[in-house]
Amino acid sequence: MIEQRLARLAELAQTARFDCIGIMPGPNMFYFTGLNFHLSERPTLALLPRRGRPALVLPAFEASKTQRSAMEWQTFTYVDGQPPAEAFLAASEALGLKGRSVGVEAYRLRLLELRLLAEAAPGARIDPADEIIAQLRVVKDANEIAAMKRAIAITQQALDDTLDVIRAGLTERQVANELLVALMRRGAEGLAFEPLIQSGPNAALPHLTSTERVIQAGDVLLLDFGVMVDGYLSDITRTFFVGHAPDELKQIYDAVQRANAAGRAAARPGATGQEVDRAARRVIEAAGYGQYFTHRTGHGLGLEGHEPPYMVEGNDVPLVPGNTFTVEPGIYVPGLGGVRIEDDMLITADGAESLTTYDRELTVIG
Repeated sequence: MIEQRLARLAELAQTARFDCIGIMPGPNMFYFTGLNFHLSERPTLALLPRRGRPALVLPAFEASKTQRSAMEWQTFTYVDGQPPAEAFLAASEALGLKGRSVGVEAYRLRLLELRLLAEAAPGARIDPADEIIAQLRVVKDANEIAAMKRAIAITQQALDDTLDVIRAGLTERQVANELLVALMRRGAEGLAFEPLIQSGPNAALPHLTSTERVIQAGDVLLLDFGVMVDGYLSDITRTFFVGHAPDELKQIYDAVQRANAAGRAAARPGATGQEVDRAARRVIEAAGYGQYFTHRTGHGLGLEGHEPPYMVEGNDVPLVPGNTFTVEPGIYVPGLGGVRIEDDMLITADGAESLTTYDRELTVIG
């Protein structure tokens, strides 16, 4: 699998006229090499040439990680207290990068590595290669989809576990802690992001993290969370009502529920992210809440919580089988609360599948 990915990357690099691709620690390094490194003050950079053995610049004490790799690496190391510039220079000379074209990750390459690479390869042209990397990662294979399904199963099981203990009088943070315990017990390897547990007026702030606010009867309660399994993520949002559901929030919930269904129905091979966004947005606008739907309808999901393809106005790239992304319309009314229903989608050969299956009907808890 790694060999196939590297071969395809080399083909795309040749088309884009890159002689080498530089990859930082993170999702792309894991995807193309199977290696995991923490991003730290110690620079680490994988250099993947179109031809020949790849090179890895890294701290000496981490060099043994390459022994678990199926790839034949040229390693260039430095020890603590020693400037890493010599290791970068040796790697550049081994790959002949002077005056060449190097593609890098515009969203991940730090100034630290950029300067070290530029100094080690005088005259090299260093440009973003994100588009060609995205072309590979945007289509998930069977193993990637299976990992995402395992992550989704854990999130849905843990949500059931957590709902059993939610009641008025708990704080948002207490609910978040109950959820974290449930996720770990169910087998999560890590979190996709810090869970968002938002109640009452706080639910009108889409990315507000959990607070010490005490949940009250009549509150809307929004839970947005996900986990990691084998490097791949889940991301689900469900909104509930504690004790009872106020009338206006019932109307808002109905609009979001129908918008979510419309967005999922619009997802199919050949449809664009823009079309999915418009399908969901039309429902909310028709309900009179268009101004309160303040974000895109969805984002790609896989090794990262936000990656292509994006369900947003202006994205006219057709969806293809293997694309995975969220559909998550929401309405957020300041001072009142918010509702969001988020599902993880997979484009199939003849349509789309919602990998998340948790009940979307209006539910009162506590």
